Amino acid sequence: MHPLALIPWYELPDLPLGPITIRSFGVLTALGVLAGVRIAAAAARRDGLDARPLLDFSVVAIAAGVLGGHVVHLVFYHPEELRDPVRILRVWEGLSSMGGLLGAVLAAAVWFRVKRLDFAPFGDAFALGLAFGWGVARLGCFAVHDHPGIRSTLFFAVDFPGGPRLDQGLNEAVLLFALGGLLVALRRAGALRGRLLPLLAVLYGAGRFGLDFLRARPGEIPYADGRTFGLTFAQWFACWLVAWGAWRLSRGAPALPPRAGGQPA
Repeated sequence: MHPLALIPWYELPDLPLGPITIRSFGVLTALGVLAGVRIAAAAARRDGLDARPLLDFSVVAIAAGVLGGHVVHLVFYHPEELRDPVRILRVWEGLSSMGGLLGAVLAAAVWFRVKRLDFAPFGDAFALGLAFGWGVARLGCFAVHDHPGIRSTLFFAVDFPGGPRLDQGLNEAVLLFALGGLLVALRRAGALRGRLLPLLAVLYGAGRFGLDFLRARPGEIPYADGRTFGLTFAQWFACWLVAWGAWRLSRGAPALPPRAGGQPA
């Protein structure tokens, strides 16, 4: 182990079960989705809402997220893989988290309109589920070290083969858990009711924009994510998140029904 790296290099083993191989990334991603859905549903119920729309939408969101994540991975990060038809069809191989978020956002815009449901009352619950669920899923990235960062001598660097580097999966998981904790504190204080989702968009968007400058660049490591005009797709999308969140916050609190029993959390 490099003397400057606190976190040793490790690789969690795969678990072969006949024709199926269980991978740590998939397990933690699935746990993140499950945790996010359960947290959002529980928060919606505390607000006196019927959680069934969130539960029903979660199935659509997962499908749209996987498709969006794969398309962004191919088009913006690794376009060389578009030459392989088999790779294109394997939607579970090669996923961009921000592409997944984009797919889920587009799906939500369509789904809630088709169902003629107002999304606003579910916004706070959705924000809580998203922050914590995404944080757990990012631990899956950390488990397989698929987002190496720049070389670093910081105490939380990982001792990658070839020398210590930041691990962007770990960095983003910490960011998301911290933001989730902030949302819980605000919710319990009764602050910014109905505006937690745009607040999350602003804070996460700004944080992700900065974190992506710490990613390893093409030429530094094999299979590094590509850039578009010097920025990653995640950074471009983060700009939109910040702009949308700031616009929504500037509009003030939406009209919401009173919370059931006055419960703050």
